[in-house]
Amino acid sequence: MRRRTPPPTSPLPQRAGIDPVRLRLPPDPDGTWRDLGGYLTDRYAGTRGAESMARLLSAGRVLGPGGRVLRAEDPYEPGAYLWFHRDMEPEPRVPFAVRVVHRDAHLLVVDKPHFLATTPRGSHITETALARLREELALPALSPAHRLDRLTAGLVMFSVRPEDRGAYQGLFERREVRKEYEALAPVDPGLALPRTVRSRIEKVRGVIAAAEVPGPPNAETRVELLAAREGLGRYRLVPHTGRTHQLRVHMNSLGLPLLGDPVYPRVTEPAPDDYRRPLQLLARVLEFTDPVTGAPHRFESTRTLRAWEDRPGWETGP
Repeated sequence: MRRRTPPPTSPLPQRAGIDPVRLRLPPDPDGTWRDLGGYLTDRYAGTRGAESMARLLSAGRVLGPGGRVLRAEDPYEPGAYLWFHRDMEPEPRVPFAVRVVHRDAHLLVVDKPHFLATTPRGSHITETALARLREELALPALSPAHRLDRLTAGLVMFSVRPEDRGAYQGLFERREVRKEYEALAPVDPGLALPRTVRSRIEKVRGVIAAAEVPGPPNAETRVELLAAREGLGRYRLVPHTGRTHQLRVHMNSLGLPLLGDPVYPRVTEPAPDDYRRPLQLLARVLEFTDPVTGAPHRFESTRTLRAWEDRPGWETGP
């Protein structure tokens, strides 16, 4: 079996905790591109990246292996690697802190606030838990073991060393992490709880909302009502699978949409800097055996869902 050669190491330093973009030039059997600039012009034609890439090339901010500065007029080399940092618009600061729950030589567990993305995605690049933690804790190789939605608060695990990343990610792939969430939603006196909800959930790329569709179940959630007050319930949700938006989809399918959900049952579009009415969903507990050290772990978030004790404060914002 032929062993795959790993790509060369990036010659660019991390910037504000963000990894550089790595691009490998594709084959060109027909000789379409005479130079690097021609390829990049075609690749980014019609996008905002066209002007940005031309600017990066002109400024000497696109590098090849060994740190060689690449220019638009350089010959096109199929299979060659290049690296660059994307030009990014300034991002509004998410005004909430990430709390460190546990840190050792292998594992970092944090308590993420609402509205902060876990990893760079879309328009959220520097304002992410990963970027902040890499910079604030001086952990440039930090990588996520899993991901928590931007709108959900609570516990997130990161691998400190690249060589441990697969071990921690494997826990989630093999469903060896017990996860427990807390949520606020309406109460339906006619709905028998606790219950286990099973369905098939599919998420189409580019569509905000996931949907339940016919077919064999691929998502399972245990739903328990912990307390009720003035028509509002506090629920414990225990997912046995990890589909996108699973908890929100299952609660909505029961007629119990989560308080503050901008997607279910109806998609709304609050302003990115509107921090009122955060989604009342919290990743409360992570429990597992450490695959590197063998130590048993149980971590619990110290955050609370504000609408349970202070509904007016939740409505008006921070």
